[in-house]
Amino acid sequence: MKSLMVLAAVATFGLSGDATAQDADIAAGKAYAAEICAACHAVQQGEMMSPLMEAPAFQEVADTPGMTELALSVWLQSSHPTMPNIVLEQDDLRNVVAYIHSLKGKG
Repeated sequence: MKSLMVLAAVATFGLSGDATAQDADIAAGKAYAAEICAACHAVQQGEMMSPLMEAPAFQEVADTPGMTELALSVWLQSSHPTMPNIVLEQDDLRNVVAYIHSLKGKG
């Protein structure tokens, strides 16, 4: 829940735009999420129950009002107390952000 509050705060501060949309590969982002993120997060479209209760479902993140690709990018590059310090390569970051953003409104 704290992660979701951080996301909402980032979105509220007016971050907008498609900072990561160029050259993103949604399918690669989905594959990365399934391999790396799914241990803690629900990563599939419409899936709302994460394996780790504190970890927000990607669908929930995508459907957060005002959530932009820039806000997602900031969130994924910010350290979270309950999340391991995973550093995504720029291509992986761009792809995962595009994948999460692609879930918006599909839950």
